[in-house]
Amino acid sequence: MKMEGLKPPIGAVKKRKIVGRGMGSGMGKTSTKGHKGQNARKGGGVRVGFEGGQTPLFRRLPKRGFKNFEFKKEYNEVNLYLLNNFKNGDKIDKEVLDKKGLISSMKKDLKILGTGELTKKLEIHAEKFSKQAIEKIEKADGKAVVIEKNNKDKKAKITKKNKIEKKPKDEKKSIDETKSKDETK
Repeated sequence: MKMEGLKPPIGAVKKRKIVGRGMGSGMGKTSTKGHKGQNARKGGGVRVGFEGGQTPLFRRLPKRGFKNFEFKKEYNEVNLYLLNNFKNGDKIDKEVLDKKGLISSMKKDLKILGTGELTKKLEIHAEKFSKQAIEKIEKADGKAVVIEKNNKDKKAKITKKNKIEKKPKDEKKSIDETKSKDETK
């Protein structure tokens, strides 16, 4: 095999279509776009799924099920074998893991998973632990501390900020009182 004998397989390289270069090319005049109409104009064409005004397929078909992407709870997941890099007796939480680059976001809750073995005695603070992880942490004489969020307090604070204080309504004055005030003036 020689370099000059190399060539691409048949059909791999196609000749570029050159349009609008006269009638002799076979692609002159309308440049393969046909006569007039929306598709012949520059920037013309319709969006994906458009069926000429007919109700498109995606609207004709029934929508079923529930999509949970809006309410999905995502966690920073850390496996136990990654925690062997810390020293005995260290306290591990989100801030420490973030500094080491083991989690992607401080906004997500932390979940410790039980993959691998833990050889160090550590105090780990996280929102969630897998059952295996708790067993392995306790086996290594460590501590698994669950951080509990108090959602009720947050809701209470939000409602207090947004709540408009209502002033007590004045009692209806009797007709006699209003008349007596008008007479004194």
